[in-house]
Amino acid sequence: MNPLKHVNARTIEEAISAAGVKALVIAGGTDCLSLFKNRILPNSPKVLVNIKTIPGLAYIMESGDGLRIGALTRLSNLAASAVVREKYGLLAEAAQSVASPQIRNMGTIGGNLCQDTRCWYYRCSPFTGRSYFCSRKGGRLCFAVKGDNRYHAIFGGRGCFAVCPSDLAVALAALEAEIAVQGPAGRRTIPIRDFFTISGNSLQPNELVTEIRIPPLPEGASQTFLKFRLRKAIDFAIVSVASVIASEGGLCREARIALGAVAPYPLRAVAAESALAGQVVNAETAALAAQAAVVGATPLGMNAYKIEIVKALVKKALLL
Repeated sequence: MNPLKHVNARTIEEAISAAGVKALVIAGGTDCLSLFKNRILPNSPKVLVNIKTIPGLAYIMESGDGLRIGALTRLSNLAASAVVREKYGLLAEAAQSVASPQIRNMGTIGGNLCQDTRCWYYRCSPFTGRSYFCSRKGGRLCFAVKGDNRYHAIFGGRGCFAVCPSDLAVALAALEAEIAVQGPAGRRTIPIRDFFTISGNSLQPNELVTEIRIPPLPEGASQTFLKFRLRKAIDFAIVSVASVIASEGGLCREARIALGAVAPYPLRAVAAESALAGQVVNAETAALAAQAAVVGATPLGMNAYKIEIVKALVKKALLL
């Protein structure tokens, strides 16, 4: 690896002042290590800003306004939390689905949301003898469009077809969470629907995620998180689905369905949600919602199979 200056930030303000174009913020560090070792980033960072040394950013607190989670909360603690498991179960399931116990013991919720894409064109190391200056690195092409695009986006890929790799992002989209951030201009809150972009996330230079806020769920709402992956133990999602369904009088009063690993961001399946409104949730309506969930999909040459997985997971999630 190239030489790096290492800064142990003691406060959020210190971390903000140390962060910048030539700096990389590190929490659990599970993603940063491979980026450095394989020299993935086109402009290698010169400074590593460690925020694990900032006290008070690892917590899970419930109040009348919902749930607040500090950005440095470890995934293992999130998955094991009694209040998360009892009241926000799909978030616990999503956290438990991430990688391996070793990764969950190091990785943080903030890091999981901000992790870099897993696209193999983007991640191809120059040590292999070949690297790709793709659109995400400032180039003109997304090499997946005419290349090996088995795991790439079937929705929303304009210029870059890499998918959002975060499992927690999908759960938080269904929970309608907000992301609290802090930077040189002060504090602001970003709805989860606006946090992710085609090229990553909407953080401004030197901004840090400080907290995740989840509003209370509708009374009696059922929750489900499902993830299809090739290697059940540790793999990233091929497709994932998170759902929150609130019913009244036997009819669906509110439906939230979020899809993962099919777009550059967690995607709310709005058409599927509308198909369930005012309906009894049964095999027939679940199948109709599943079909609605893939309306507008535009698969590439090798990933049309994801459409069938989306339909199967949406239907299963609604009937569990």
